[in-house]
Amino acid sequence: MLGEVAKLQEPASKGLERENWPGLLPRFSLLDTPRIDAQLIDAKNDVEAVAAWLREYQDSPQTLKSYRREAERLLLWLSSHNQSLCDMNREMLRQYEAFLEDPQPAQQWVGVSKPRHHSQWRPFRGGLSPASRRQSLIILQGLYSWLVEAGWVDRNPFVLMRDKARRLSNQAPTIERYLERDLWGWFWQWLNAPAKIASERDVYEHARRRFIVSFAYLLAPRISEMASAQMGDFQETEGRWWWVVVGKGSKLARIPAPDDMLECLIEWRQALELKGLPSYHESTPLIRALDKRRGISDNQLYRLIKGVFSEAADALEAQNGKPAYVGALRRATPHWLRHTAITHQAQSGVSLRYLAESARHSKLDTTSRYLHTEDNEWHHEQQRHRLKTDPKTPADPL
Repeated sequence: MLGEVAKLQEPASKGLERENWPGLLPRFSLLDTPRIDAQLIDAKNDVEAVAAWLREYQDSPQTLKSYRREAERLLLWLSSHNQSLCDMNREMLRQYEAFLEDPQPAQQWVGVSKPRHHSQWRPFRGGLSPASRRQSLIILQGLYSWLVEAGWVDRNPFVLMRDKARRLSNQAPTIERYLERDLWGWFWQWLNAPAKIASERDVYEHARRRFIVSFAYLLAPRISEMASAQMGDFQETEGRWWWVVVGKGSKLARIPAPDDMLECLIEWRQALELKGLPSYHESTPLIRALDKRRGISDNQLYRLIKGVFSEAADALEAQNGKPAYVGALRRATPHWLRHTAITHQAQSGVSLRYLAESARHSKLDTTSRYLHTEDNEWHHEQQRHRLKTDPKTPADPL
């Protein structure tokens, strides 16, 4: 059994680490494990097999981070049952899904956020929501499909989840994790309200978070793209300004920069004591630390945006705002800003073709999840169905 999770935290051999991935996976499955004959990867144990899978995503830092988290949780759970990846079957999968909903014993699995090698680190902050459990199963389904092709395991137990085929489809009906128009309007007004400025640092931080939110809303970047963006990524061609980004899967894209984005960029550069719009080869960080020179990491940016949402939730609650809106702000993550940006563009009438280009989706089906037009029409039509009807006259037969 697991005993103390902390005992399983020791990192795998240094040979497993790539690009300084911290604490790639725990040591629990470093013993050699016999596999099927047609093995296509150089691995001697489950940790090395999963590490090989993770390396396929080394160019997508955020994807790598979430995939590593789900793989590690599964391996820890299997270890607690003295099992390995090849032992997973349909019944174990059912048990694992129940475990994701309620990780027990809680003192061994659940804890507050701590560094990976801290003695009080735990794999969970709490039980996962239905959406998070669905996403975990999607990721692990992909892991097992890859391991089957690699010859590490001989079967994928996820294919037996026929009753959950819809849930394991990575296409939810619509995107729901976004700020509704009214809530966004309040949030942007609150963000721009005159702040109680006590120092030069306060002025700078106020300008920085306003720019970060405007950048996220107007161009829908992923958080890793925001953290790595440079001033020179904004470029002018034939009088039009574009944001050039290397995104998911190392794909190069060029996104039109609206006038509001240029205005916010100029204001932000003024806060950095820079003039006008960037020059073509200005290879300095776009979003910067308090010294106004160094860039910031993905994690720092994530915490900064979460902090803004938390402050906004407190402010709206103090104003007796809608509990649903307060709750949305408390749940919101930085990726909600990307969802909000794409959803609001769709609602403003941006065509699906250009919306997909701006979002950098490889499939239109992905972009179509942001369209709520049919929901609006359906709701409007449903109003025709009423309990009340026109009163009948006495002459009308029953």
